[in-house]
Amino acid sequence: MSTFNLVVRNARVATAADTFSADIGIQAGRIVQLGHGLAKGAREIDAAGRVVTPGGVDAHCHLDQPMAPPVRMADDFDTGTRAAACGGTTTVIPFAAQEKGQSLRAAVADYHQRAEGKAHVDYAFHLIVSDPTPQVLEEELPALIREGYTSFKIYMTYDDLKLGDGQILDVLAVARQHGAMAMIHAENADCIEWLTKRLEAAGRTAPRFHAHSRPMLVEREATHRAIALAELVDVPILIVHVSGREAVEQIRWARAHGLSIFAETCPQYLFLTAADLGLDDSYLGARCVCSPPPRDKSNQEVIWAGLNDGLFTVFSSDHAPFRYDDPQGKKPGGEEVAFRHIPNGIPGIETRMPLLYSEGVLGGRMTLNRFVELTATNPAKTYGLHPRKGTIAVGSDADLVVWDEREFVLSNHHLHHNVDYTPYAGQRLRAWPGLTLIGGEVVWDGKDFHPRAGRGRFLTCETPSILPRRAGVAA
Repeated sequence: MSTFNLVVRNARVATAADTFSADIGIQAGRIVQLGHGLAKGAREIDAAGRVVTPGGVDAHCHLDQPMAPPVRMADDFDTGTRAAACGGTTTVIPFAAQEKGQSLRAAVADYHQRAEGKAHVDYAFHLIVSDPTPQVLEEELPALIREGYTSFKIYMTYDDLKLGDGQILDVLAVARQHGAMAMIHAENADCIEWLTKRLEAAGRTAPRFHAHSRPMLVEREATHRAIALAELVDVPILIVHVSGREAVEQIRWARAHGLSIFAETCPQYLFLTAADLGLDDSYLGARCVCSPPPRDKSNQEVIWAGLNDGLFTVFSSDHAPFRYDDPQGKKPGGEEVAFRHIPNGIPGIETRMPLLYSEGVLGGRMTLNRFVELTATNPAKTYGLHPRKGTIAVGSDADLVVWDEREFVLSNHHLHHNVDYTPYAGQRLRAWPGLTLIGGEVVWDGKDFHPRAGRGRFLTCETPSILPRRAGVAA
């Protein structure tokens, strides 16, 4: 009888802390031994000296999230997690979004129904709090945190989601009391509306004007305000999808003053610019409409610097998939619409890790260990899944990526999402997952995806281990 279900041999193992050569012994879906010359397994994979990293944890993605008709997200838990696995991501944390007037419990129940039996990778849920009623604040949210939903998102923009400052303070107070992680989408809604109305009055409604309606100062002001609100409550927060210099400066200021402010960024702020929304009135720029919008080339360098020097804790996709040529997507009702009405979001769940590995690690912009930290270890720590997820260690889940280092030009036909384009088409990549393993099972072999019904499991989250321990925080 074999000691191991599987042995991955001759791996160049990379974690957030170390890089070393080892065999990886796997039993019952967990890593049980690391070493040289391990006993023969029932199955064997020869990594042949290739880099092996932990499976990625994409801690900010939107799958099958309810939208107002006629708009519909292109990826559900089937297609979205299939794409994730083929791109080296083995755990996703999408959002159970509360609609105004709806209980948080109802949102969570609905999201479980959408995910159950469809997910190909393991998954947890963030909450989106859009209606913080007394019942939500005093009963539902504390109970859900205790049950393993230990993170939630707050919006400062979008009419159907945004909270006022007083409401944000109330929600942050719950996070402080119960040790949860609050994520904040920081853009000033009133500034955006003021600018949008003036652009519309001038007939400037093409997709490229989306960037004009959301200049960096809109993000800067909201980031400053979010930091001030967190300071008032004395609670850590995480600013999501930080796009450029001015928000970065606010976060650096807060860190310099001893505040626990964490930050996330995304591929669109490294690989896209405002020019991708169009240089004329062509509607093709709708494919890259997201918020905050991509900035300019100089801001890309600011984001790269923040990834390297520790400003950013997490690197996520913010996958928000809408088909371009579709009446349920970027052309609502089949029409080319003003930028205000273009569904916000771009696909990226499959390309997140290969883009950063290619340009970051193989392009000489970051170390392999920092890549692992940003794409796997820190997301797992930030949202209470470490060390089960996000590392290669004895006792951790056997979620692994064996990397093939090869050059090719990316096009949408390489991808497995249900979207009819990728904003990164034409990007020269230097690597792609040659194998993705979840719980010791090969789900992607470099050419084919191998589904198994019921593979993806729902994960309850512990209190985020990245947060400082606080006296009096509810267990």
